Amino acid sequence: MTVNAVRLNHAVLFVSDLERSIAFYQQAFDMVIMAREPRANAAFLRLPRSGNHHDLGLFGVGAQPPRPHGSLGLYHLAWQVDTIEELEEARLTLANLGAFTGESSHGATKSVYAHDPDGNEFEVMWMLPRASWGDFQNAAPVDRLDLPGEVRRWAGVRTAAELVPVDPS
Repeated sequence: MTVNAVRLNHAVLFVSDLERSIAFYQQAFDMVIMAREPRANAAFLRLPRSGNHHDLGLFGVGAQPPRPHGSLGLYHLAWQVDTIEELEEARLTLANLGAFTGESSHGATKSVYAHDPDGNEFEVMWMLPRASWGDFQNAAPVDRLDLPGEVRRWAGVRTAAELVPVDPS
């Protein structure tokens, strides 16, 4: 028997400076604080268009040595946007915050990458319409992203509503 999960509901991060991390996620994603737990030095944040109780939990633990990149543990979180234009806007926002680290095409998804003030890496991604996955149905290449070209090709196409189970056959 397996766990019958439907999606990842939220992520929780240990951060060195809770207020600094809250400010970053508010500036980057317009997240709102929906709860605080002072006894744990924690805050719980929600994305503006989310129907979730909270999407990100942050627990302040004080200064810590950074975890070496590529060591065991979480590699990154991925936040999905609804349109390719929103991905383009995310790239600009993250660059303006000094957080942007790169971008790539994974075939069925187009992604930009960044890091928060503690070096936690995250991805902001847009998914092609499922009917357009084609050869990428069972592949995830790491290729150069031509974001302006993708914006011209997919302008106005919304895909977040397609979050339904994929037939594994």
